Amino acid sequence: MSLQTLWRCADVLRNPFRAAGLGSVRTATKRAGGTVSNHGGSPGKRLGVKKFSDEYVIPGNILVRQRGTVFHPGQHVKMGRDHTLYATVPGFVRFYKVPGTRKDRKFVGIVLERGEKLPRDETNRGRSRYFGLVDLNALDKESPSQATATALS
Repeated sequence: MSLQTLWRCADVLRNPFRAAGLGSVRTATKRAGGTVSNHGGSPGKRLGVKKFSDEYVIPGNILVRQRGTVFHPGQHVKMGRDHTLYATVPGFVRFYKVPGTRKDRKFVGIVLERGEKLPRDETNRGRSRYFGLVDLNALDKESPSQATATALS
């Protein structure tokens, strides 16, 4: 075997593409990294429950920020146009479910006394009413003549 034949065999062993007539193939020296421009993302929207059960709230306090209706408005709670739930009366927050409603929906409500439960038993306890201008409970405790004098002044 001549020296030239040995040289060709060694060249084929070093570069397998040369025998197929492909020439040299360039391989990557670094892995692909991708780009980083304009991929910073946006800040979080701070969604979630803001006031928890048994917390005292005043009218206008935000109870839950959400996308869609995960929680539905219950007693003394309203929903904003971005599905934010907020209190309409002063009281204590209650989270509850009404069995038998669509997939046991979760509700958020406000009770006026701390020990009260929701959903409210309206047949025994009556409707929950709030009138923020006059303290009706204080008027019941006073005598009728004092109540008229207080109301007129």
